[in-house]
Amino acid sequence: MNDLIKNAVSLGLGITIVTKEKLETYVKELVVKGEVAPEESKALVAKLIKKGEEQQDALKEIVRVQLQKLLVDLHLATEEDIKRLEQRIDQLEHKLQA
Repeated sequence: MNDLIKNAVSLGLGITIVTKEKLETYVKELVVKGEVAPEESKALVAKLIKKGEEQQDALKEIVRVQLQKLLVDLHLATEEDIKRLEQRIDQLEHKLQA
């Protein structure tokens, strides 16, 4: 059974898109084959779902970091930069009107 879990986990991104129903079906098949004890099936499904969620969170973080690096490399203005410039424009417009 440990090899089965390792194989499922090693799918990496694939496991993050597997639905709970598909995991339950997969685990039921393992029970039928005698590779997983019936009393372990719910725990196995929960473990696989948790692992998938963890991998999905890790993937989101990787994508977020890479996007931030890309934005820096492209020298694009951030929302903070734009707000700061808008405030500066407002200040200058106010000075011109005075």
